[in-house]
Amino acid sequence: MSTLSRAIAIALVAGMGLAHLSACSSDDASPTADGKLLVATTVAPITSITANIAGDRASVQGIVPEGTNSHTFEPAPKVAQLLSKADLVLINGLKLEDPTKGLAEANMKDGAKLVELGTEVLPEEDYLYDFSFPKADGKPNPHLWTDPTYAKKYGDVIAASLSEADPKNADYYRANNKKFAAQTDQLISALRSDQKSVPRRVLLTYHDAYAYFGKTFDWKIIGAVQPKNFEDPTPQEVARIIDQVKAEKVPTIFGSEVFPSGVLAEIGRATGARYEDTLRDDDLPGEPGSAEHSWLGLMAYDYKTMITGLGGQTNALDKFTVANVAPDEAVYPQ
Repeated sequence: MSTLSRAIAIALVAGMGLAHLSACSSDDASPTADGKLLVATTVAPITSITANIAGDRASVQGIVPEGTNSHTFEPAPKVAQLLSKADLVLINGLKLEDPTKGLAEANMKDGAKLVELGTEVLPEEDYLYDFSFPKADGKPNPHLWTDPTYAKKYGDVIAASLSEADPKNADYYRANNKKFAAQTDQLISALRSDQKSVPRRVLLTYHDAYAYFGKTFDWKIIGAVQPKNFEDPTPQEVARIIDQVKAEKVPTIFGSEVFPSGVLAEIGRATGARYEDTLRDDDLPGEPGSAEHSWLGLMAYDYKTMITGLGGQTNALDKFTVANVAPDEAVYPQ
């Protein structure tokens, strides 16, 4: 069955009467009943940026649970109810959430709008195809949000989309976005300052989430252990990575807190590199509602982890204050 056909079938089931969603899960979230703009988002970093800009003027509800592989995520049938009532649906795009996009297109009400943030801000000539995202498959690397220069552009598109859908609060959204952009500029400045202390900015990760970041900030991405099918690599691929780590004299290799990798541990033992297993891609640190549980908190943590793991110092990042520009009242599925 095609994605669209499956989406239509799901929508029919949803229309037969589904329970409301609760605040702890996208399966149980109920659309706002207080007249606020209802915004559906996908991965947690996008939900966080949206919540900062929307503040208390819109209800923001995430769809993809934190700690879930967003590349293989299939929305539950009840998500169709949220999508059918949303005024605005914000997804990353770049082929990251095709099942959710199909479900949205099959269920969105008249006048609602679907916005693909990554597709909006990244020209096709700048698409990156690499270890887990070969060009032959037609799916570019979608991880723009780990590069703060693109996260700022996401904020611009989000603010414009909210303002178009809710003109009476446009000044509020623009003001929050201006504050978010200023915070992001401070993060960029601290990152650029601290990364100068890293002897060699050479990055091997479990998941291929830092391609755009590497290009913008001049880090050499030597590979990702997780191949395009998101399974463990073959023994031949592992042997190649071991040889590359030895050749590059990489001191630390970075794994995922959400997806522990026995393969990376094996590579660490074989090469003498330290295995750091706490890097995050789209699983926000802290608990929902805390300042650390945010896109800013995520990136500040990752940058400090990478810099210190490769022998650098994080004096500027340690002084950077992670804070939301508006109360984050979004629903984050766990």
